[in-house]
Amino acid sequence: MASPALGSQVAAAASVPVGSDCVFKGTALKGNTNLTFRSKPCIGMTLAWKNKAQQSRHLNKVFCMSVQQASRSKVAVNPVELENAKEPPLNLYKPKEPYTATIVSVERIVGPKAPGETCHIVIDHGGNVPYWEGQSYGVIPPGENPKKPGSPNTVRLYSIASTRYGDSFDGKTTSLCVRRAVYYDPETGEEDPSKNGICSNFLCDSKPGDKVQITGPSGKIMLLPEDDPNATHIMIATGTGVAPYRGYLRRMFMEDVPTFKFSGLAWLFLGVANSDSILYDEEFTNYLQQYPDNFRYDKALSREQKNKNGGKMYVQDKIEEYSDEIFKLLDGGAHIYFCGLKGMMPGIQDTLKRVAEQRGDSWDQKLSQLKKNKQWHVEVY
Repeated sequence: MASPALGSQVAAAASVPVGSDCVFKGTALKGNTNLTFRSKPCIGMTLAWKNKAQQSRHLNKVFCMSVQQASRSKVAVNPVELENAKEPPLNLYKPKEPYTATIVSVERIVGPKAPGETCHIVIDHGGNVPYWEGQSYGVIPPGENPKKPGSPNTVRLYSIASTRYGDSFDGKTTSLCVRRAVYYDPETGEEDPSKNGICSNFLCDSKPGDKVQITGPSGKIMLLPEDDPNATHIMIATGTGVAPYRGYLRRMFMEDVPTFKFSGLAWLFLGVANSDSILYDEEFTNYLQQYPDNFRYDKALSREQKNKNGGKMYVQDKIEEYSDEIFKLLDGGAHIYFCGLKGMMPGIQDTLKRVAEQRGDSWDQKLSQLKKNKQWHVEVY
């Protein structure tokens, strides 16, 4: 999907071998303009059209890069100067003086049977609000703070779901993964718009060209350590907590980053309600197929799968399945990350403690050592 700010020249943000077919759910791209697109879009490629008229005709189409082509030839990124900084950018824009960015696209990325709506939102910051993978942006929704009439709304933080180069690979956009917060009255079962999430609904309802006030970037705890390209990274997410991991994995497996050539292991555990709720599945499945020695991908679908005791399968149950392997990897220096709703952590901590005790270890001592070694990364909300 193109933004008016992306320029007037034709630019494809991916390298595709000449003469190859780019397949979209049974429809080949070569010589065919009547494309069939997935109901759950893959956000992997951005085009800039020849002119405004052509852009307008195509603006509402979701263009999905071929899963196979995305892996055969990694995507060139620019500007590579984004690799030069020794320290991550922090708080370049603050709540009193936010940056005015522009919405490029808003796409629903869950299926019809998903409980609730989750959107992938691309924002054009013009290269003026650079960030690193694992950081967050603040968003200030328009309107007055209902608790402080006359004052603007407070900042809401969102984990960034793209690499520093953005979905257009040019360093000018960022992507957010946002679930629309909707409140239902427990007695009537009906939606109460007055209690809906102000910022998530603003973002999910936005249209291309709309302006959005952003702050940041912020955060250091979830930064991807890159000193050892052969390291192991165990990533655990519930729902939209997968956002930073999408950035990590694109940097590892999709982008041709001159200063970072990943050769280790990335292992993603994703917990969602059902198959229609899985986020970015096309991208992750692609990595699994193309980099089987470097990527593992396990899903916990609470409404479709059962754990070993016959109950619902949550992400901590999936962790328990592989607990021996996980603990051995941690003993070997692996990094482990947790991102999602804060309610995920007690169950996960209980599982890890139980497994540690079964191994004859003290979980408290183990956790203290992981934190001391900077192997333990948590961002919950």
